[in-house]
Amino acid sequence: MAGFVFRSKKGKDIEVPVPPAPLADTHGHLTCFRTLDVADALAHAALAGLRLLVVPIDIVDDFGERWRTAGDLLAWLDTQVERAHTSLDDTAGEGLEPPTFNGWGVPELLDNVHIVAGAHPYGADCLDEAALTRLGDLLASPRCVGVGEIGLDFGPHNKLGADVQERAFRRQLRFAHERQLPVELHLRDGEDDTAAHDLAIRVLREEGVPERGCDLHCFTQSLEVMAPFVELGCHIAFGGAVTFRRSDDIRSAACACPKNLLLSETDSPYMAPVPLRGWECEPAMVAFSAALLADVRKATLDAPREETYRALWENACTLFGLSPMCAAG
Repeated sequence: MAGFVFRSKKGKDIEVPVPPAPLADTHGHLTCFRTLDVADALAHAALAGLRLLVVPIDIVDDFGERWRTAGDLLAWLDTQVERAHTSLDDTAGEGLEPPTFNGWGVPELLDNVHIVAGAHPYGADCLDEAALTRLGDLLASPRCVGVGEIGLDFGPHNKLGADVQERAFRRQLRFAHERQLPVELHLRDGEDDTAAHDLAIRVLREEGVPERGCDLHCFTQSLEVMAPFVELGCHIAFGGAVTFRRSDDIRSAACACPKNLLLSETDSPYMAPVPLRGWECEPAMVAFSAALLADVRKATLDAPREETYRALWENACTLFGLSPMCAAG
């Protein structure tokens, strides 16, 4: 059976790497697509070998005209999953089905779509009672496995001061402690500094890393910046940026990251990996980032590629309190 491919605008097939173990996208937005159909993206992800997707829900930006309540958004997500079942049935009729993983007793992707919920730093000044009510409703959903993405952003697009962001960060971090949930962190530094990461380390040391864990989503810094987070036991998630030609620092960090803290993600619809850079990213594209991580850790550490794939899967399941359901061996 032919593997899943992306087709370029010129009609060229771009083959998706076939994974030797189930894939996890630990941070893939579905509410932000500009051109992609969500159900089709879910079907593509299943065909590429994903068996776990964690979708961030922003309790500020995702609500308003499109969805008024947490229930509205969750119902929409349920509908997309059901539509994806139909899309997969259609592809099966064309001879294309999700890959199987011998020796692994893992769920199908469409039975393993989860969410995390929180206020992005851009919305830190809108963390009012209405937003916190939405957060509570989302955290109560059976789909919810964590708080996020929360954190600090001192980049060029942010308009809020560090004090406002820090208060929102601490408040939501305490929610995670109270609810015994892991957190996904968004940390973006200012130009030529590491201010966001430096402040985040101080906050985590003062508030404590949630017992269930912490994930630095979309890590794009050096191993020196990563080191204190690893010392605190934080997971480090690598996405499309690890595949970029000038990302030697990120690849070095990926090699230095302890195997038990390594994660894969897309941050779709942003930062599509090579060879699809410039496209609107979707969860299926995690296959390219995972393959790069396996290749670079093999070349640098002589770590078997299968070992990296297994770690990416098992670490994601562990962080979010899900059973990896993999056979021994």
